[in-house]
Amino acid sequence: MNASNLAIGIAYLSQTIVGILGNFSVLYHYTFLYFTGYRLRPTDIILMHIFVANSMVILFRGIPQTMVSFGWKGFFNDFACKLFAYTSKVGRGVSLASTCLLSFIQAITISPRNTRWAELKGKAPKYIGPSILMCWILQMLINIIFPMFMISKQSNINITSRKYLGHCSSVCHNKTRDSLYAALLFVPDVVGLGFMIWASGSMVFILYRHKKQVQHIHRNNISSRSSPESRATKSILLLVSTFVYFYTFSTIFHCYMTLVDKPNWWLVNTSALIHGCFPTVSPFVLMSHVSSASRLCFALIR
Repeated sequence: MNASNLAIGIAYLSQTIVGILGNFSVLYHYTFLYFTGYRLRPTDIILMHIFVANSMVILFRGIPQTMVSFGWKGFFNDFACKLFAYTSKVGRGVSLASTCLLSFIQAITISPRNTRWAELKGKAPKYIGPSILMCWILQMLINIIFPMFMISKQSNINITSRKYLGHCSSVCHNKTRDSLYAALLFVPDVVGLGFMIWASGSMVFILYRHKKQVQHIHRNNISSRSSPESRATKSILLLVSTFVYFYTFSTIFHCYMTLVDKPNWWLVNTSALIHGCFPTVSPFVLMSHVSSASRLCFALIR
């Protein structure tokens, strides 16, 4: 094993361990609350699905990449390649869609009663379950084509052109077909990111306007701590910037790899590492965001 493979293997292993510990710890926390009689909020239910989806990405993308980097390649047959590719893609899509849903629900929750969103406050919670179910179904249908072109490196299938993607290979087609496939992957990500930016921007605007309305109250407060609105706004901006940053780079790398006939070692591993960044850090970013925003939501509701 050369130094490059050892270094990238350690990076994969570190990312996988941190991601698994973070996501599983939060899932355990919510499961414990549920079985002890605590009534989960709608945002808690969405977060549970986000962490389940993130865990799928880490387990079915991070672990195979780690194994290959350390030289364990014999495990990956055609079925394993198809299973890992499909499951990680579905997890990534559900994570994106669920985070968009989370932003939308929170934007409705903190909206003033005199806005057009007010009538949705009472109706939104009952649509969360069907919306999450629809996210899973759509992602399973959209990504069903992805494993059809995944094969193992040791496959005996007679294929003239292959694209090596680390632990597995992808069947190459003509440029037009690959471009259409890249668009199929790219468009849902762009729509999802754009929707989440819009919803989060609405939250920031609502919080800023609320802060202006109660500014005289904060002026009389001698405490040096920032206002709840400021802390919630910073948390929202942190979540949005983290999500957009990692997912934008992940989408760009993934689409580029779809169009390139022979991606090099650096491109394959960089794309895989970026692919796992958000699922790894999201338990910490999201929990910080929701705890700050939720406190303000209850204050605004009262």
